[in-house]
Amino acid sequence: MWDFKRLQKDPPVGTTGAPQDNDIMLWNALIFGPNDSPWDGGTFKLTLQFTEDYPNKPPVVRFVSRMFHPNIYADGSICLDILQNQWSPIYDVSAILTSIQSLLCDPNPISPANSEAARLFSQKPKGI
Repeated sequence: MWDFKRLQKDPPVGTTGAPQDNDIMLWNALIFGPNDSPWDGGTFKLTLQFTEDYPNKPPVVRFVSRMFHPNIYADGSICLDILQNQWSPIYDVSAILTSIQSLLCDPNPISPANSEAARLFSQKPKGI
């Protein structure tokens, strides 16, 4: 609930999120495509599934919207260090959404989840 209250009071620019009706452990979120990125103008849906171990363990975050991005798997899961081995309990939903939005601007083609998207991004970064 603390994350939800903070997100409502001070939402990161270009993102929104809230628990699904009657389930505080499952959230829906939106990220608006960052300006001057290949995703500019897009609205992308995600889910965040929390466990009882949160905030000691990260939520499972997936894009519901189909994404062609070097660091997003076909099933929508995201290859992002703070959602895996670099997780810290100091991160909250705002930090997660901001990090994902940043990933849209600055993909990491060195550690791809989608090798074709990484190849295209490396050849022509603005043209994915």
